[in-house]
Amino acid sequence: MGPELTVPPIYSPLRSAIHPRHVAIDAHTAAWADEFSIGSHELRSRLVKHDIGTFAARIFPEGREEVITIAADFILWLFGVDDGYCEEGEIGTQPGELIGALSRLIRVAQNPEAPMLVDDPLALGLRDLRYRMDRYGTSVQVTRWIDALREYFSSVVWEASFRSRGTVPDLNDYTLMRIYDGATSVILPLLEMGHGYELQPNERDHTWVRAAGEMAHFIIGWDNDILSHHKEHRAGGYYLNAVRVLGQEYGIGPGHALLTAIAYRDRVMNLFLRMSAHLKATGSPQLRQYVDSLGHFIRGAQDWEITSIRYTTPDDPADLPSTFRDTPTDDSPEPLDIPVISWWWDLLPELQDASTSHGTAYGSAVSVHSFLHPMTQHTA
Repeated sequence: MGPELTVPPIYSPLRSAIHPRHVAIDAHTAAWADEFSIGSHELRSRLVKHDIGTFAARIFPEGREEVITIAADFILWLFGVDDGYCEEGEIGTQPGELIGALSRLIRVAQNPEAPMLVDDPLALGLRDLRYRMDRYGTSVQVTRWIDALREYFSSVVWEASFRSRGTVPDLNDYTLMRIYDGATSVILPLLEMGHGYELQPNERDHTWVRAAGEMAHFIIGWDNDILSHHKEHRAGGYYLNAVRVLGQEYGIGPGHALLTAIAYRDRVMNLFLRMSAHLKATGSPQLRQYVDSLGHFIRGAQDWEITSIRYTTPDDPADLPSTFRDTPTDDSPEPLDIPVISWWWDLLPELQDASTSHGTAYGSAVSVHSFLHPMTQHTA
């Protein structure tokens, strides 16, 4: 199984925050899981102890409680799929069977009125989530949520193909897969719902904004890999995370791979901070709120993972940090040599030499609106 690893404090210059109703939100999610019988009794008993409602409350420290409960219930539902179907279920090593099961769930999300899977707890929970989203989100936001759910399902089937063979993908493929299989992209429409606004397409779909979201996915996913390594390693079966992938990619030991993973996520964190500052300085009020929410999502996941028994595993304690550091282990402005994400560093060339100390971006930035509205400048 290899040596146990001590995870040092990781770099997090983002503000920690939590919604004042987090206790009630967590209790609601535990009750919701029981009401819809999400997962097996054993799995559900574990999940309701993982403070998932508290995690959601950290993502939306100032959001609408009704939407935060949707997010919390949905995150628990996702663990029901990931833990129950993909990692612990029989079809987790059968990509063909898995894609069929997940495609049927997508149909339920698209058309909850469809008379199918009427006795399936995951389908019943998904129907409830969809109907509640219809009350608080726009049709565009709900459609984006369904599309993101399809992306997530596609990525976990891709992961299942490696699990079925007991193989590990190369670094480039893993990085692409991890952007989606952490299910972070599925939460993005809820960030808007939680604060009662909708990003306009010319902002939401702009390359810079999409890249900022992907950077957040990367950081959250790799932080999870770093902080969940003990949990996955101790299980003794097949597991896939950045530490293992980096070890294979570079032929290095687990300790060296862990430090490399931390350095890589630090470099992406610095880029995320520069991009966030640029978008907040030049974007609409809605875009500023959205970028703030990405930051809360990143920090909320970090705070949750160093405190939840899902990762601290008190019966066999993980050696996790209890605090964060305020300086990166790698502050290079150079792109990572990973083709699927190296283009991120080309988006803001005027900021490449900017100081990143204490998470602050400096230097003049061209207005984002001059890029987001090229057509309206000629037709106004």
